[in-house]
Amino acid sequence: MLTLHNTLTGQKDVFQPLDPERVTLYVCGPTVYNYVHIGNARPVVVFDVLYRLLARLYPKVVYARNITDIDDKIINACAGTGESMEALTGRFTTAFREDMAALGALEPSITPLATDHIGDMIAMIETLITKGHAYQSQGHVLFAVESMPDYGKLSGRNLEDMLAGARVEVADYKRHPGDFVLWKPSEADQPGWDSPWGRGRPGWHIECSAMIHRHLGDVIDIHGGGQDLIFPHHENEIAQGCCAHGTEYVRYWMHNGYINIDGEKMSKSLGNFRLVRDLLQHYPGEVLRFALLSSHYRSPLNFSVELLEQARSSLDSLYYALLGRGRIVRADPDYRLPDDHPVVTALLDDLNTAEAISALHAVAARLNKAEPDDKPALKAELLAGAGLLGLLEADPTGWFQNKQGGGEDELDSATIDALVEERNQAKKDRDFARADEIRDQLKNAGVQLEDTREGTRWTRG
Repeated sequence: MLTLHNTLTGQKDVFQPLDPERVTLYVCGPTVYNYVHIGNARPVVVFDVLYRLLARLYPKVVYARNITDIDDKIINACAGTGESMEALTGRFTTAFREDMAALGALEPSITPLATDHIGDMIAMIETLITKGHAYQSQGHVLFAVESMPDYGKLSGRNLEDMLAGARVEVADYKRHPGDFVLWKPSEADQPGWDSPWGRGRPGWHIECSAMIHRHLGDVIDIHGGGQDLIFPHHENEIAQGCCAHGTEYVRYWMHNGYINIDGEKMSKSLGNFRLVRDLLQHYPGEVLRFALLSSHYRSPLNFSVELLEQARSSLDSLYYALLGRGRIVRADPDYRLPDDHPVVTALLDDLNTAEAISALHAVAARLNKAEPDDKPALKAELLAGAGLLGLLEADPTGWFQNKQGGGEDELDSATIDALVEERNQAKKDRDFARADEIRDQLKNAGVQLEDTREGTRWTRG
């Protein structure tokens, strides 16, 4: 039984999809005006694990994660670089996909671009106007927050509280300070589309609502995103979706916690953000993924070098168990992780990845101590459990041979292979002094050798 913490109810609820034959999941993706930082990566990794878990439980999961490729930040970035909007957003969309693939994230079922859905947005805005929930003013179209009696139900605040605690643009074209923009006019040198209200572009919030309606339906099962999106973005999504279609909008809202850098909330204004692309120059993507999954998704995560080194060390121990000693162990191809396995039960309990990782280490400990006949099943068990978390997908030998973070004097793989081959030949020639000399040379370079029945393996220490 899957339980999820629902931001809307403030408690863990048993997950019951509208249609068990077609579960729907939507996660807010990036605004592609720059490379993404590690804070952007947390929801991608968290909800990738949820996607994997749902795919185990249900025959079909439709997972959509959008790309926001029209936004004022994008317009400003284009002005700074001189690029066209299409060139800049295309470049950073490709970079985002590359970075998330490096973190082991599966491709969603659908990756809709905002600019491909302008017609859907215009149609939804027209519906809101017709139903009395939106109005035109000075070239803008705005949502009338007072037209929705329970506006604010996600964040649990009334209009007055939200206005006092939020940065709300108070403009003379608004009937109420809390009304938010659905459509805005574009200047001649800005991107724009023809609409019943003149040439312009959509507001941020309408984009997700329109794409959800187009691809997933009027009501969806799960909507995910960062905690920072609860208000105003997700609050306004609810207003648009419920008022346009006369239904509920999302049944389960899930939000991951903030990432802190050395105990401080990560933000660009503080200059303490970390780009995923930069981090990948120093750590394998799986280390970043492991670090992001090392604590519960709803908890704040202190992102630091210490956390990354702990993640690397933990992965080393798991890969070492897969590597085995003295013989190659083949995983049992017929093994299936049982529903009551500790990894599964941990994830079923509101995606408790920290507990699931502890369960993986317990399996690895059993594998290390197992008799040879028991190892194939245990190796399969470890791989199956790790697969639900998107971990241990590299070749174990390659994991140790390709560890990142070495200095300029670190030997490359080709050189190590050549030295290993020279050592093997020296042993055949009974030149044991030379063989020992090579072993010591490699040891001093941080390379460990292990002589097995299948030949000599080497790993970086």
